[in-house]
Amino acid sequence: MAEIGTDIKKAAALLTQGELVAIPTETVYGLAGNALNIDAVAKIFSAKNRPQFDPLIVHIPSLSFAKNYVHEIPKKAERLAQLFWPGPLTLVLDKKDDIIPALVTSGLNTVGFRSPDHPLARKLLTALPFPLAAPSANPFGYVSPTTPEHVNEQLGNNISYILDGGTCSIGIESTIIGFEEGEPVVLRLGGLSVERIEAVTGKIKVFEHSTSNPVAPGQLKSHYAPGKPLKLGKLEELLQHYPAHEVGILSFSHDYNSKYQRILSPGGNPEEAARNLFQFLRDFDKMPVSIILAELLPDAGLGRAINDRLKRAAAVDN
Repeated sequence: MAEIGTDIKKAAALLTQGELVAIPTETVYGLAGNALNIDAVAKIFSAKNRPQFDPLIVHIPSLSFAKNYVHEIPKKAERLAQLFWPGPLTLVLDKKDDIIPALVTSGLNTVGFRSPDHPLARKLLTALPFPLAAPSANPFGYVSPTTPEHVNEQLGNNISYILDGGTCSIGIESTIIGFEEGEPVVLRLGGLSVERIEAVTGKIKVFEHSTSNPVAPGQLKSHYAPGKPLKLGKLEELLQHYPAHEVGILSFSHDYNSKYQRILSPGGNPEEAARNLFQFLRDFDKMPVSIILAELLPDAGLGRAINDRLKRAAAVDN
């Protein structure tokens, strides 16, 4: 298993040597490698068993860092970065030549950048002369990790160090914004709500269709899945069709008085639900249940991003 600690110098040394380090962010833990080192990037894909057609996000300390790797930064991208960086927002920009390897971008002429809002991640990024490619630190397609222990359970044999930043404060991945003729479009729902973005940009288009040719992470139909089948619907109706002792129940706020249930937020708070989502999905894998029954949240704010994760987690079965 990997060593878990808070040694920034050790993490920086390993990354400089081309090794992989799991790093904390406010969204989920990332599996980080030198984004300019193609061998390190290849190790990321190998460790996660990630298909090479699914691009990686590059982590940087500030927007000025991105100017080394892109042709231009749209004005609305600069404005969004000013307001929401560091934070759970990824900006997809047109990349310049081949400084960033094509393997990072899956051969696309764009690259996604993010400036994470976690003190350890920020200290690490400012200590390095290169950016970090860092998808979520879990096997491809499975539930994303929100604690160091989650990372160690699944990838501990593939990496040497996990930078311990505690439990992630947001708990779902970043919102990804691309640009069409300078205008922003949401490519993946995430930890920054569409409503907050639209307060700055005005009404924007939201890409909510699954695809086999993603232009950003998290666009595949089946993703974020636990180890057991997940069925979405109205819980009252679903419970009539499945024996109570065989099911795990994932509800937004209602208590079904079941031994095998998880309530995302008893008070009905979408932010709390987001923090709990991936941990609770993992919990069911350790319960003696054969299927997980879940319901959608009100489709607003972070509820919209949670619903996106639930739909993809259930895609194999629904």
